Order: sequence, then structure tokens, then C-alpha cells
Amino acid sequence: MRDLTLPRLSLCAIAAATLSAVPSPAPAFLGLFEKKEKVAPASDERQQQETAATAMLMQARQAQNEGRTGRAQSIYQQISKQYPFTVAASEASYANALIVKQTGGALQESFDAFQTFVDQYRSSARFEDAIQQQYEIAETAKGGKKERSLLVLKFKMGGEDVVKMYQKIISNAPFGKLAPLAQFSIGEIYQDMGEKEKSVAAYQTVVDNYPNTKQAGEAQFRIGSISSVAASRSEDKSNIVAARDALTTYMATNPKGDRATEAEQGLRQINAVEATQSLSVAKFYMRMAKSKAAAIYLNEALKYGSPEASAEARSLLAELAAADPDAVADAKKGQPDQDYTMAGAKNLKNRDDYIGPLAPELARLGQKPSMRAGNDNFLPIPLTEPTLPTKPGEAPAPGALLPPAQPTMEEKPALLPVPIKPTVPAPPAGELPVPPKPPAP
Repeated sequence: MRDLTLPRLSLCAIAAATLSAVPSPAPAFLGLFEKKEKVAPASDERQQQETAATAMLMQARQAQNEGRTGRAQSIYQQISKQYPFTVAASEASYANALIVKQTGGALQESFDAFQTFVDQYRSSARFEDAIQQQYEIAETAKGGKKERSLLVLKFKMGGEDVVKMYQKIISNAPFGKLAPLAQFSIGEIYQDMGEKEKSVAAYQTVVDNYPNTKQAGEAQFRIGSISSVAASRSEDKSNIVAARDALTTYMATNPKGDRATEAEQGLRQINAVEATQSLSVAKFYMRMAKSKAAAIYLNEALKYGSPEASAEARSLLAELAAADPDAVADAKKGQPDQDYTMAGAKNLKNRDDYIGPLAPELARLGQKPSMRAGNDNFLPIPLTEPTLPTKPGEAPAPGALLPPAQPTMEEKPALLPVPIKPTVPAPPAGELPVPPKPPAP
């Protein structure tokens, strides 16, 4: 019997190769489900679409007026889907978002409905209205308007979710009238959540990006308040420095602001806190018999302290100077500008680093130019140029700037004398002229 195994295997291999060579219809089949980008129609076709979309828009509004909200919303969505490049589609998209908000939809759903309108129809006349609607939704999600207190808000949504809403509002219209309000609300949310770094960063963004708004001044004050609270709860000096800088900046930029009195009071509290900390550190170094370090911190307590802290620091500094005058003197050398024990002006000539006054040229370079405030005998320039004297002895014309010419003893000729041309006899006719003989040496 013949073995047919090999022929059967070869036939199977040929069939497999043939099937592999045939192109698979899978990619073409899957391409049917791919979302195709919509192309703007031509002008004629767009006019036809506008007419049809406007007719459907009138039907939807009529249904909405009759109380058939579901029917109206369905038509609005159909217009946006079939005729997205028409003006009626933008009106339908905005009306649909209003229905979602008014019918008690979820806050995130209502916000997203207006975001769909903003993404698709940024050039619509309803754009600012949509941003206003989004801001109202975000305020509702945050829990309503917040007073200028440090009370914790009750959120109807998660804090981070509300922050994302406000961030979306800012990205939609970064220079709109609601952008500083939204950014300030982000700082409030982080402040109520106890996120110090994030709240300070959010408030600083208000100050940097929207400096001429009312929210900028309040944000500057909030930065100082948050840092002041942190400074009173910890011994980190960076909080004290940040609070002092923020409150000082607020007082400089808003001298008559609503928070000026509070900022001044907060600045005094910050100084008192720093003086108390410096006094405590100075006492510690005094117990450790480190007189120089103690003197440095006592001088800081005198600089920022309240009357009570200053009196105590001055008394301890006097005791320290009596016990170890060299250490107190060394502390003054290292930090001459922080020595507050001298009542009057300091005697610079007795300092060890005094090398004499500046050179006159250097002193002159360091001076600012001064404006003329008196009569320097400068005459104004005449409007017309006066005539100048042309002859000696004549009186100058009115308004002449030059004095009259003085007469001289001898009159000088105007020009040098011209030598007389020598006479040469003419040659006879027909002869060449003979040059004259040179003079005898």
C-alpha cells in the first residue's frame, strides 16, 4: 500500500499559505465604527441647514413653553447633532444645558453640559452667559458665598472636585471678570481643607495674575493671616518672615484698605511672637554660658518686641554686658545694624571697621543730582538774533550779547599790499620774446 501522509501534509501547507495571502476584512470592518470628523458645509448648504435648524429650534421652544421639557430637550440635542455648524445649534446647546440645570440635574452634569457648549461654540454670543452659569454651579457646589471669616465650609461636593470646576472656569476665560473670583475661591477651599501650602500658592496666584482687582488685596491679607497662624503654632521662622512680608506688602499697597487695621494689628502680633521666641532663645544661651549668642538674640528681641519684652531684653542685655562685656561687643561687631542699645546716632569713627570718609570723587558719584531752585543768573535766549557792532566806537544794538569793539591806536589795512607788476618792453614784430635776465645776486 502506498503512503499518502506526505501529500496530505503538503496540501495542508498550501491551503494555509493561500489563506494567509488573502487580505483580512477585519480592519475594514472595524473602520465602520470609527468616529469621523465633521466637515463644515459650503455656504449654500449651510444656509439650507440654518433654515432647517431654525425651524426645529422654534418647535423645541414651543414645546418647552407648553411644559413638554423632555420633548424640547430631545429636539435641542437633535439640532446640535445634525446641524452643529449653525447658529441655531449653539442656541440649542445652551438651552439644553439650561434644562439640565433647571430640572435638578447633578451639579457635575450641569457643569459638563455648559462645558460642552463652551468647547463647541466659543464664538457664540452666549459664551459669557455660559461661564456665569458655570461659576454659579461651582459656588453652589462649594456651599454658597463665604464670609470673610475662618469658618469651615460645608461642601456639597468633594473639595478637589470643586477646585477642578474653578480651574476649568479659569481656563475657559483666563482674563474674564470671573477668573480672579474663581482663583480666590480655590484659595478659600484649600484654606478650609487645612492645606496651607496650596492655599498660600492659590492666593499668591491671585496677587500675581490679577494685581488690580479687589481680590488681590484680600488674597495678600489672607497670605499674611495664614502664615501668622502657622507662626504662632510652630517655631519655624520662615512662617514669621512670610507673614511679615505679606502684611507689610498689604499695608504698602492698600494703605486705606478694609483690612488695614487688621493688618497692622497682625503685624504687631507677629513682631511680638518673634520677640518672645528670640527672648526665649537668648535665655537658653545664657543658661548655656554662651554670651555672644545670647546678646544677638536679645538685640532681635529689642528690635521686634513689645514694651514688656523690650524692657526685659534690655535688662538682660545690661546684665550680660556687665558680666561679659567682650562677648556683647563681639555681638555688636558682627551685627552693627541690629544693635538697639544705643539711644542716639552711632559714632562711626570709633568702630573698628571705620577707615575714613569716602574720597571726594566717590562721594560726588554717590550723590543724586539736584534740581535748580533759585536764580542762577541765566538769561533767556532771545527770540530774534540781534545785530552785532561792525565798527569800533559804535553803541551795541538793543539786546546785543557781545560788548562793543574797543578802538585801536593804529588802523590796520584790510589786506596786505600787492607788489607792483614789473614793466617788460614788448618785442619787435616777428621776433620771439626774450625772457628777462635774473637779478644779480
